[in-house]
Amino acid sequence: MTIDNRILVVDDEADLRDILKIYLEELGYVVETAPNGQAGLERFRKQRPPIVMTDIKMPGMDGIDLLQHIKDEDPETEVIMITGHGDMDLAIKSLKLEATDFITKPINDDALDIALKRANERIDMRRQLRAYTENLETLVTEKSAKLVELERLTALGQAVDCLSTAFLDIAGDIQSGMEFFNEVPCFVALHSRELKVVSCNQLYRERLGDMVGHTSDAIYLGPFDSVAASPVGKTFAQGTRQHCREVLRYSGGKTYPVMVHTAPIRNSRDEIELVLEIIADISEVTRLQSELRATQQRYHQLFEEVPCYIVVLDRDYQITAANRLFRHEFGETAGPTCHRAYKQRATPCAACPVAQTFEDGQSHHKEMVVNSQSGEQLNVLIWTAPIVNAAGEITQVMEMATNVTQMRQLQDRLSSLGLMVSSVSHGVKGVLTGMDAGLYLLNSGLQKEELGQVQEGYDIMKVMTGRIRSLVLDVLYYAKERELAIEAVDVQGFVNDVAFIVSSKAQKHQIEFQCQFDDNLGVFEADPVALRSALVNILENAVEACSADDAYKAHRIVFSARGNETGIELEIWDNGVGMNEEVRKNLFNLFFSSKGEQGTGLGLFIAHKTIEQHGGKVSVVSEVGQGACFSIVLPRLPVVEDDLNTNGNDKVVGSDP
Repeated sequence: MTIDNRILVVDDEADLRDILKIYLEELGYVVETAPNGQAGLERFRKQRPPIVMTDIKMPGMDGIDLLQHIKDEDPETEVIMITGHGDMDLAIKSLKLEATDFITKPINDDALDIALKRANERIDMRRQLRAYTENLETLVTEKSAKLVELERLTALGQAVDCLSTAFLDIAGDIQSGMEFFNEVPCFVALHSRELKVVSCNQLYRERLGDMVGHTSDAIYLGPFDSVAASPVGKTFAQGTRQHCREVLRYSGGKTYPVMVHTAPIRNSRDEIELVLEIIADISEVTRLQSELRATQQRYHQLFEEVPCYIVVLDRDYQITAANRLFRHEFGETAGPTCHRAYKQRATPCAACPVAQTFEDGQSHHKEMVVNSQSGEQLNVLIWTAPIVNAAGEITQVMEMATNVTQMRQLQDRLSSLGLMVSSVSHGVKGVLTGMDAGLYLLNSGLQKEELGQVQEGYDIMKVMTGRIRSLVLDVLYYAKERELAIEAVDVQGFVNDVAFIVSSKAQKHQIEFQCQFDDNLGVFEADPVALRSALVNILENAVEACSADDAYKAHRIVFSARGNETGIELEIWDNGVGMNEEVRKNLFNLFFSSKGEQGTGLGLFIAHKTIEQHGGKVSVVSEVGQGACFSIVLPRLPVVEDDLNTNGNDKVVGSDP
């Protein structure tokens, strides 16, 4: 199969286009370029390359508009977006519009190779599914033709039966009657009441021998209990036509399966004078039946064991057949509609590919999210193919679906990783800028021997070093799951330790820090190191919210703790800048931060995750300019779940605001 290695590069920067063209041609691609989105769309319409790379921001038609046009005209085209560090929102939007991937400037060779590999894997998967669909269509057509042929051969018996009836009046001139049957490609004989052969056609004599005068059962492998038990004997005894399957012995000794038809021939007194016997060799039919059974068995095995979901549907969307994997994932009972099995819907899905195939007779595909019988959500890629009868009419549609859930989860994970790298990069950039300022003040103070300036530079370096440490610890915590080291903890001593850590930072910013702890808080079981870090993170956010508030008011933070028999209730209140609805809604989302380059989006994510690992809950109430209040409830005996939010993707988890 010829591989289509064409690729279109669309970017308004000529240097970047040239560099990408050289690099891609070294990888074996045939590269076309375009200087803007409109020119890129025109070249795409003329050449239809399988892969397009486009800058996300361009004058006129930008990369997002180009992506939408391409996907509307050819959904199978793989589009890789080229973004800057500040284009994360647009990058996420492009993924929602089914972009294959995005890479950031300056372009890293490894990142580009990974994006190209992902695009080619998706193209190859679609190619394999299409080839598999076409092979199944061919197989169905071939087996349908053989079934039609078998039906025609079976009809031979009925035709012979009618033929024997038509010649019931052949009794007077036996010899002329046999001469007529010499042209018939069957064995034909007449039998007397004595159950003996009185005449036979030429083919009978050539293959079975001249059996005139022999008993009516002589040519059969038998054995019958008596000649009266032969088909001819039964016709004389019962006075009715007979048809049955027997085994015939040829004159050379070979045996063959045959279909036997007999008919009584009556005289003018309505007495049976003779019996007409017509025998058809069905050895070829038997061979075809055996081959058909073997083919059906192989087809059924293929249908059952193929590693994707396959169903056959009628025009009412009823499932008439389903393979093993489909029955295992969506239920054993045949008969429900596809939309009920997949989505528990009472009506067909919008833009249903099955309906489209019934309408135009073409194969269609679509990606959708379905629900298994266990309630698990699955991403599936669906392909349909028509099944036609001998008249060329579409009677059913075969639907094949491939589970691409793991691929989508990996894509989401890689997207999250890309966002984390971008967020951390911005954080490192801000720290480096601060360190440059601190070094400048430190060097300048040493040269001028101004201790105040030296101290100022030292303080900045100390703060920046602390940020780097916090950043690295947050990333390590996110990258590797940490098991809790549970122990019995005195609540009073624990909250006093937390308050002591944060109080000095609050005093430095001239923020009043109050502690309101009940007496006799008792003991609870927790990981004191992890939980202390989580609470310090929330309290430090409160300090930063107050220090960032430009309003001329006395800023205050209140840290309170209460206890009951089952748990501990902690509350952190501040009268800082507060949060708007967007910040409040995204407060616990991974990598979300309102601090710009000073935040990584990991702080409250880890704090929230730690509280949940202890079986606790955290909630927040806040308004712009009115401060914020975090409420934390912790059980005295935490229920620790092994897999609670370990990946940070499926649950809503925290980040620093």
